[in-house]
Amino acid sequence: MHDASDTSTSAGTEAPAWDPLAEPAHPSEAAATESEDEHSAAGEATKGRRWQRRLLEWLAVVLLAVLAAWGLRTFVVQAFFVPSGSMLPTLQIGDRIVVVKFGYTIHRGDIVVFRRPPADSGTTDADLVKRVIGMPGETISSRGNTVLINGQPLAEPWLPPLTGICAEAAENIPTTKIPPGHYFVMGDCRGDSADSRSWGTLAGSLIVGKVFVIVWRFGRPYLHFF
Repeated sequence: MHDASDTSTSAGTEAPAWDPLAEPAHPSEAAATESEDEHSAAGEATKGRRWQRRLLEWLAVVLLAVLAAWGLRTFVVQAFFVPSGSMLPTLQIGDRIVVVKFGYTIHRGDIVVFRRPPADSGTTDADLVKRVIGMPGETISSRGNTVLINGQPLAEPWLPPLTGICAEAAENIPTTKIPPGHYFVMGDCRGDSADSRSWGTLAGSLIVGKVFVIVWRFGRPYLHFF
């Protein structure tokens, strides 16, 4: 039988009660925390890779769009600005025209854009626009204001009535045998156009393309197909 002092001494030697708040983290809990950190880092890395992939995809799309636009402009269609009145009234000064550069066939009456011929010293414009009147192998001349092809009068339904500076009393076309691969071109404004009458026939290799639509006129959208 123990007395009170013995009881007190025995109580002092017992293990303290478990306190969950004071208990240090269990090793398994520490491992779980490390695993969560690793998972978070992996998620950030995945997001980074996704962002890089999206950036590369957008760069590829932009590059393809630029190449497509360049290819269209170089090989298919191109827009031009009309700087002068040599094609009045069909083309007005300032018109925006679109030229097809691929898969076209040139016929009499077509309007074409071409690089300035070496013999044309009357302008510094790099590109010009005129109408095809004479075809390869033909002989072209004029009588008064009538164009003759191989000695026969040429009907020109595409030519509007000419007035003012555009009117010409005579076409003044020297008798010309058009070489193979060449064309005789003239402006619709016959009285104010430097064309094949002054600098000779146009080599087909200089032709950029055929005009097929007007898209802009007098400062606003305008649509007229040829």
